Amino acid sequence: MSQLTTHILDTTRGRPAEGVTIILSEQYLNGWQELARGSTNADGRLPDLLPPGHTLLAGVYQLRFLVQEYFDKLDTPSFYPFVEIVFSVTSAEHYHVPLLLNPFGYSTYRGS
Repeated sequence: MSQLTTHILDTTRGRPAEGVTIILSEQYLNGWQELARGSTNADGRLPDLLPPGHTLLAGVYQLRFLVQEYFDKLDTPSFYPFVEIVFSVTSAEHYHVPLLLNPFGYSTYRGS
Protein backbone atom coordinates (compact mmCIF):
# COMPACT_ATOMS: atom_id res chain seq x y z
CA MET A 1 0.00 0.00 0.00
CA SER A 2 1.14 3.53 -0.76
CA GLN A 3 2.41 5.64 2.14
CA LEU A 4 -0.24 8.24 1.21
CA THR A 5 -3.84 7.31 0.46
CA THR A 6 -7.04 9.29 0.13
CA HIS A 7 -10.70 8.89 -0.65
CA ILE A 8 -13.68 11.14 -1.26
CA LEU A 9 -17.21 10.60 -0.02
CA ASP A 10 -19.94 12.76 -1.55
CA THR A 11 -22.00 13.28 1.61
CA THR A 12 -24.97 14.72 -0.29
CA ARG A 13 -25.36 11.59 -2.39
CA GLY A 14 -24.05 9.21 0.27
CA ARG A 15 -21.74 7.71 -2.35
CA PRO A 16 -18.05 7.69 -3.26
CA ALA A 17 -16.92 10.43 -5.64
CA GLU A 18 -15.53 8.67 -8.71
CA GLY A 19 -13.26 10.26 -11.30
CA VAL A 20 -11.95 13.21 -9.28
CA THR A 21 -8.42 14.26 -10.24
CA ILE A 22 -6.07 14.70 -7.28
CA ILE A 23 -2.68 16.38 -7.44
CA LEU A 24 0.02 15.87 -4.79
CA SER A 25 2.56 18.68 -4.40
CA GLU A 26 5.43 19.37 -2.03
CA GLN A 27 6.10 22.83 -0.59
CA TYR A 28 9.39 24.51 -1.45
CA LEU A 29 10.61 27.99 -0.54
CA ASN A 30 9.23 29.52 -3.74
CA GLY A 31 5.97 27.57 -4.03
CA TRP A 32 4.75 24.07 -4.80
CA GLN A 33 6.28 21.27 -6.87
CA GLU A 34 3.90 18.66 -8.31
CA LEU A 35 4.94 15.11 -7.38
CA ALA A 36 2.06 12.96 -8.59
CA ARG A 37 -1.50 12.98 -9.86
CA GLY A 38 -4.28 10.46 -10.28
CA SER A 39 -8.05 10.00 -10.22
CA THR A 40 -10.37 8.36 -7.74
CA ASN A 41 -11.72 4.92 -8.60
CA ALA A 42 -15.34 3.69 -8.42
CA ASP A 43 -14.98 3.44 -4.63
CA GLY A 44 -13.83 7.09 -4.43
CA ARG A 45 -10.32 5.98 -3.48
CA LEU A 46 -6.86 6.71 -4.80
CA PRO A 47 -4.78 3.95 -3.20
CA ASP A 48 -1.71 4.24 -5.44
CA LEU A 49 -0.97 7.95 -5.76
CA LEU A 50 2.72 7.38 -4.99
CA PRO A 51 4.84 4.99 -7.06
CA PRO A 52 5.55 1.61 -5.39
CA GLY A 53 8.27 1.92 -2.76
CA HIS A 54 8.27 5.74 -2.80
CA THR A 55 8.38 7.36 0.65
CA LEU A 56 7.68 11.02 1.31
CA LEU A 57 10.37 12.86 3.21
CA ALA A 58 9.48 15.03 6.19
CA GLY A 59 7.91 18.23 4.91
CA VAL A 60 4.72 20.05 3.98
CA TYR A 61 2.51 18.63 1.25
CA GLN A 62 -0.72 19.56 -0.49
CA LEU A 63 -3.48 17.45 -1.98
CA ARG A 64 -5.51 19.41 -4.52
CA PHE A 65 -8.88 17.84 -5.35
CA LEU A 66 -10.30 19.14 -8.66
CA VAL A 67 -13.98 18.80 -7.73
CA GLN A 68 -15.64 21.18 -10.22
CA GLU A 69 -15.54 18.66 -13.07
CA TYR A 70 -17.09 16.01 -10.78
CA PHE A 71 -20.05 18.25 -9.91
CA ASP A 72 -20.38 19.40 -13.54
CA LYS A 73 -20.77 15.73 -14.61
CA LEU A 74 -23.59 15.42 -12.06
CA ASP A 75 -25.16 18.66 -13.33
CA THR A 76 -24.93 19.94 -9.76
CA PRO A 77 -24.15 23.59 -8.94
CA SER A 78 -21.26 23.90 -6.50
CA PHE A 79 -19.29 26.59 -4.70
CA TYR A 80 -15.73 25.24 -4.65
CA PRO A 81 -13.91 24.58 -7.95
CA PHE A 82 -11.18 22.73 -6.02
CA VAL A 83 -10.26 21.81 -2.47
CA GLU A 84 -6.71 22.06 -1.16
CA ILE A 85 -5.61 20.17 1.92
CA VAL A 86 -2.18 21.06 3.27
CA PHE A 87 -0.60 18.66 5.76
CA SER A 88 2.75 17.81 7.37
CA VAL A 89 4.62 14.55 6.98
CA THR A 90 6.89 13.87 9.94
CA SER A 91 7.80 10.19 9.51
CA ALA A 92 7.62 7.25 7.09
CA GLU A 93 4.34 6.02 8.60
CA HIS A 94 1.11 5.72 6.57
CA TYR A 95 -0.95 8.88 5.98
CA HIS A 96 -4.62 8.68 4.98
CA VAL A 97 -6.30 11.99 4.09
CA PRO A 98 -10.05 11.60 3.41
CA LEU A 99 -12.32 14.30 2.01
CA LEU A 100 -16.00 14.50 2.93
CA LEU A 101 -17.52 16.58 0.16
CA ASN A 102 -20.78 18.24 -0.79
CA PRO A 103 -21.48 21.03 -3.30
CA PHE A 104 -21.28 23.80 -0.70
CA GLY A 105 -18.89 22.49 1.92
CA TYR A 106 -16.27 19.94 2.87
CA SER A 107 -14.36 18.53 5.81
CA THR A 108 -11.28 16.41 6.25
CA TYR A 109 -9.37 14.59 8.95
CA ARG A 110 -6.37 12.36 9.36
CA GLY A 111 -7.61 8.85 8.79
CA SER A 112 -6.01 5.51 9.44
